[in-house]
Amino acid sequence: MKTRNLYLGIILISLGFISCKDEKEVQAEKNVDNYVIYVDSIEKVAIEDAQNNWERIDAVYQLRMNEAEANLANLKDSIKAQERIIASKNKYEVIRTKMAVKTVVAPAVTSKQRLRNALFGEGKIGDDMSFAWVDAGNIHGVYQTFIHTAENNKDSYTREDWDEIKLMYEALDSRKNTVEKEGLTKNDNRKIAALKFKFAPMIKVNRMGAKSEEMKDAKE
Repeated sequence: MKTRNLYLGIILISLGFISCKDEKEVQAEKNVDNYVIYVDSIEKVAIEDAQNNWERIDAVYQLRMNEAEANLANLKDSIKAQERIIASKNKYEVIRTKMAVKTVVAPAVTSKQRLRNALFGEGKIGDDMSFAWVDAGNIHGVYQTFIHTAENNKDSYTREDWDEIKLMYEALDSRKNTVEKEGLTKNDNRKIAALKFKFAPMIKVNRMGAKSEEMKDAKE
């Protein structure tokens, strides 16, 4: 009887792992599909309407693209998914040209703004520090993009970069407190908590490391 219960326990644990893995893969496939479908939908928008609303169209495009790319690692056939993403990127550039969307020459971008663009998407966060565009539907993806970008580039950041990252992280957390009252699902809340649990110590360690490195360079 004990042996039978042991086998049953092993089977249940294995099924739990499979279920968790399947859930991540399903979500990853959904994000890639959403990105591809969104790009296809832009093509159907009237030229004048697209020109008048291009800033919003591009903002949603950047978010969908970031969500799709952030979840590639959870897919068994990530190569095929990457090919779909690249194809949609190329299609988007063709659409942009076809609709003759005028590109406004912007003033020189500061290093701080470049960092914000990398963490959240082009032009999402400006000097007003507004996170009003983050809602219950996209906040998990925003956290994923922010944290994965910081993790992937941690070795290149200066102390000032880490100070800015900490400031942005705290502002995003503040927005999360508001979003929680507006319908954030328990599932997304758990996923965000897992990301934060891993990331919070990383900010502290890397800020200290960058500061020590700067002090060492100053002495030399």
